[in-house]
Amino acid sequence: MKAKAVIVQDIEISKDLLEKYKDKIIIKVKDTIKAMQEIARCKREKYNIPVIGVTGSVGKTSTKDILGSIMAKKYKTLKTEGNYNNHIGVPLTILGLKDHTAAVIEMGMNHLGEISKLTNIAKPTMSVITNVGTAHIGELGSRENILKAKLEILEGMEKEAPIIINNDNDMLHNWYLENKGKRNIITYGIENKSDIMAENIYTDEYGSKFTVEIKGKTYKVEIDIGGKHFIQNSLCAICVGLENKIPIEDIIERNKRIQTYQKKNGNNKRDK
Repeated sequence: MKAKAVIVQDIEISKDLLEKYKDKIIIKVKDTIKAMQEIARCKREKYNIPVIGVTGSVGKTSTKDILGSIMAKKYKTLKTEGNYNNHIGVPLTILGLKDHTAAVIEMGMNHLGEISKLTNIAKPTMSVITNVGTAHIGELGSRENILKAKLEILEGMEKEAPIIINNDNDMLHNWYLENKGKRNIITYGIENKSDIMAENIYTDEYGSKFTVEIKGKTYKVEIDIGGKHFIQNSLCAICVGLENKIPIEDIIERNKRIQTYQKKNGNNKRDK
């Protein structure tokens, strides 16, 4: 497919070339990446749809994939492909919006200020932080700075918008205790008391089973892959699905196929 338009920088365009391509659109800018980001920001503003932002030290890609599957039960959902989660990948994903009615956008970072830029392009209506670990500690110097970098995702959100966190992560748990009542924080976990908790857990190499209690009713949940990490992914998916008015039965049905969905997307390994 031939391009109808190009954005260029640091290129002198002769009159002959302008004449040759007079039926094309040529936009000359100082910085092509910044221009792409601004175009993506403008496109995002045209869509009044749920946008789920996802970040974390590990687990964000696998979480993004299961959230995309859950959201697809109700919405035509655009999601980040692979790990297109940086200053180029996020705007490219946003520019892929067509007739979608929801989006799940993964955001990564190496330094302070990077998620701030991404969230102000994506403008999440809800965000997820999977955990705060030690990835990028060499660049950021401390887990406190990593937490600060992850929390930049809030900058692109309305203050009342939900922020969903893994309450078993020590850094996020402490942040929750300091900020509950100040933000709309929804928690999930296995160990610390949370809004959505896994109980009666059984897990082996073939899968996991557990129960969750929602509004006084107990539901059985099964997933086709073992391990605490994927139970937490499942709990996160339940939080996001319920906040988006997806029936719990549909959420549980999609949760059964986490491993199938991971393999389909090439993300069956623990991701960073």
